Amino acid sequence: MDYLLKMINSPEDLRKIPVRKLPMLCHEIREKIISAVSDNGGHLASNLGVVELTVALHRVFDVPNDAIVWDVGHQSYAHKILTGRKDEIGGLRTKDGISGYPKRSESKYDAFDVGHASTSISAALGIAQSKRLHKRDDHVIAVIGDGALTGGMAYEGLNNAGRYTRNCYKNFIVILNDNKMSISRNVGSMSRYLTSIRTEPSYLQAKGNVEKALDHLPVIGAPMYRVVKKSKKIVKQMLYNTTIFEDMGFAYYGPFDGHNVENLIHVLENAKRMHQPVLLHMVTNKGKGYVFAEERPDTFHGVSKFDVATGEGSAVSGESFSNTFGEHICKLAEENDQICAITAAMQTGTALNEFGIRFPKRFFDVGIAEEHAVCFAGGLAAGGSLPVFAVYSTFLQRGYDQIIHDVAIQNVKVVFAIDRAGIVGEDGETHQGVFDVAFLNTVPNLTVYSPAYYDELRIDLDTAVKECDGAVAVRYPRGKELYKPFDFQITGNSFDCYGDESVEHVIVTYGRIFSNACLALEELKSRGISVRIIKLNRIKPVDKAAVLEAAKAKYLYFFEEGIQQGGLAEHFYFLLHDTEFKGSYHVTAIDNQFVKQATMKEAHQLLKLDKDSMVETIVSECTL
Repeated sequence: MDYLLKMINSPEDLRKIPVRKLPMLCHEIREKIISAVSDNGGHLASNLGVVELTVALHRVFDVPNDAIVWDVGHQSYAHKILTGRKDEIGGLRTKDGISGYPKRSESKYDAFDVGHASTSISAALGIAQSKRLHKRDDHVIAVIGDGALTGGMAYEGLNNAGRYTRNCYKNFIVILNDNKMSISRNVGSMSRYLTSIRTEPSYLQAKGNVEKALDHLPVIGAPMYRVVKKSKKIVKQMLYNTTIFEDMGFAYYGPFDGHNVENLIHVLENAKRMHQPVLLHMVTNKGKGYVFAEERPDTFHGVSKFDVATGEGSAVSGESFSNTFGEHICKLAEENDQICAITAAMQTGTALNEFGIRFPKRFFDVGIAEEHAVCFAGGLAAGGSLPVFAVYSTFLQRGYDQIIHDVAIQNVKVVFAIDRAGIVGEDGETHQGVFDVAFLNTVPNLTVYSPAYYDELRIDLDTAVKECDGAVAVRYPRGKELYKPFDFQITGNSFDCYGDESVEHVIVTYGRIFSNACLALEELKSRGISVRIIKLNRIKPVDKAAVLEAAKAKYLYFFEEGIQQGGLAEHFYFLLHDTEFKGSYHVTAIDNQFVKQATMKEAHQLLKLDKDSMVETIVSECTL
């Protein structure tokens, strides 16, 4: 029952509600979030953990004049509900519905588009600097999770902010949302460091006692103030160790209970009055308010539709590309003790849990640090190991320089297992895996495979590990394999031909779009149109024999689930120039756009990569 929430259409309405009633409001917001995510899927546990913090932020600060930048965006649902989108939250992550992430195009209250980790501090600093240049004194707040602090970009931002303490960022606040997790449980020295701050009573007691005593020292005039302030700093350093954040130029306060909304308001009001960068350390419980998410926060980080009463998901479990990879890389690691597996805080998502259990000394979770992961893999390879870096396509973008500089140039053998290649669906623009083919195609000393089926994935992993020299990428989509004709034989060759022997209409494609092409072939055959399909399995380098086969066509169609500019379809066209190809060439790919949130099926329809669109494309060519 939205007793209080129904009265809120903006943060201004929130400020009219008595503080004593805010816990009830937080309960209503949680119910709203649970309902929306159970219907549409999304990020549940992380959003439930920041409800009180979000209410306090909008109570204290004047958004959108003040700006809040949410790192990653996995904790923005309460923010959306409080900023005029409570009635739209039911369409969360659906086609034409509101995004699961902050988007400037969606609301004036969303200060910056996000989706990848560790960006909030840098973005917020830029906003703060721009406000300063426009002579505005608004506050800018970056909300970042402890998991995102495993990413180096966060420290670049902290370092930059601390350098300009006196003149640039006096109204700049970083809120550390410390729930002891990112997606999987946090790893690394920063996680241990934050734990020590949370749990070291001597530090907290000494800090509190010293600051309380020093704050009562009298101040007489500006010169004396400066002397006393400097003396306070010296005394503090003598009596207790400073935090890393204070050493970087921030005033550090905390840890605070991230679920005590009244106290959070008090803390934020005090921070608002300070005239230097401030870091507030909030301790929250991921999944707060929903028992299943509290008990299994990693499971309920990102979920499909589920039953609220039982916590059970409606998605069909079982074999998937990710699970197939996870099982097969364990099999290969049994045979080869040089194989190491690397993840960037995505152990569960990339199906490396079993590997971590069975081969703990050869398993490395480096945190949310893809750049480091790629360079680390290069180092492992240079030392004689065989590293396999399992990573989502969208996150590999962050390691592009390292792929070139630290792997390909020195031609060391690293296997990139690229999960979520192609359309990923409801997470939208920031997570679509549609750029990897284009950017990997530019890198020498790199081989790329794109399987359409589980057995092909197993074969390609075998080839990558046992036969290939240098760097190898095996890219595979999210979820399950699609339609496979009963008479299609998996060969393990660099390309396969399927369908009619006719060379009039020929489709070239790769990956799971082959399934849609096969369905289109069957529909066209029923209409009396014969089609041949050339399925590319190794997409870099393309087998010249495949190009020569395609060059025989009168009408050649390339369907690609990737960006057209710099993609494989364009590259294939240039390869055709070295043949006697005289036919027409029709490309259907993602043409200079970011793919918005929708189901995979809806996205394929919008991009003309579904079966019906393929049929229409070829039929229209026949009628010309």
